[in-house]
Amino acid sequence: MDELDLLDWKRHVSELYARVRREPEPVAAWELWRRERERLFREHPQSPVPADERASYTGPHVFDYDPAWRLSAAVKSVAEQSFDLPSSDGGTMTMRRFAVARAEGVELELYWLEAYGGGMFVPFADATSGDETYGAGRYILDTVKGADLGTSEGRLVLDFNFAYQPSCSYDSSWTCPLAPPANRLDVSIRAGERERRDSNPRPPA
Repeated sequence: MDELDLLDWKRHVSELYARVRREPEPVAAWELWRRERERLFREHPQSPVPADERASYTGPHVFDYDPAWRLSAAVKSVAEQSFDLPSSDGGTMTMRRFAVARAEGVELELYWLEAYGGGMFVPFADATSGDETYGAGRYILDTVKGADLGTSEGRLVLDFNFAYQPSCSYDSSWTCPLAPPANRLDVSIRAGERERRDSNPRPPA
């Protein structure tokens, strides 16, 4: 049953991030994250990789770990704003901006998913998008799926080495919210999941 498979996928992802947060060494935590995602993408029935490609799949492909992209961000409340975030299927998903996170020249808006139970969601694009990484952006936090790196001394952990591509980058049958203009960064973040293909779509205008 697809629903139970999806529940099991979410359980595995949530447990993985719990193990990541417990690991005191960032590189060891990242190695765990990379290995377990590789296994899930090959073996799990809810893998975003098309079923006929899983047996030979060798990803997810990632940049080498770069400690410079593990940031500790100060979070500041901003005027709340609800808006419809475009998604890959041409529809929208309702989000609420509630804060911004700032760290070492990087600023990202933080969004809350306006659905039952809610959850924090932080998509972004950068200067590698559409070339080295997926054109429509990547995600760094998505607490609905358990993707949460936690806090340290009251600051939000933004480790871009854990940035990952949305499911729709593997199979267009998945629907994914896209990175909004406010979270499109001018810098090149060569950390986290990357593309293996030579080309992919540019971020939406």
